[in-house]
Amino acid sequence: MTRVLMIGIHPRALDYSKLPPGLDEATMSVRIEAGFGATTAAGFDAVNCLIGTSLDEAEGEIRSAFAGDSFGLVMIGAGIRMIPEYTELFERIVNVCSEESPGVAFCFNTSPETTLDALRRHIQL
Repeated sequence: MTRVLMIGIHPRALDYSKLPPGLDEATMSVRIEAGFGATTAAGFDAVNCLIGTSLDEAEGEIRSAFAGDSFGLVMIGAGIRMIPEYTELFERIVNVCSEESPGVAFCFNTSPETTLDALRRHIQL
């Protein structure tokens, strides 16, 4: 089975002023946990990698996730891609993942609730 690395920004690191009204750390934590829980409950072999927004720290966290593990698919969360200030973070993530696992496939969700849809576009259980 394809092992999946799911990368997203940790709820404590998000800038909520750039997100839709009503979102806060507690709400995002619940949504992320529910999305990951649904992923594993659906039978996907997934590892959650919640990162900060510092480029170097995020790179280190991702490299640690790859250390001693092999992933065939990387899912990069919407929060990383949808906020323009995180464009360089998004680039760094893609480059680090490609370096750690040449040829790895990528998928993208639009929210924690669409994670299963993103994974199912690439992996059939």
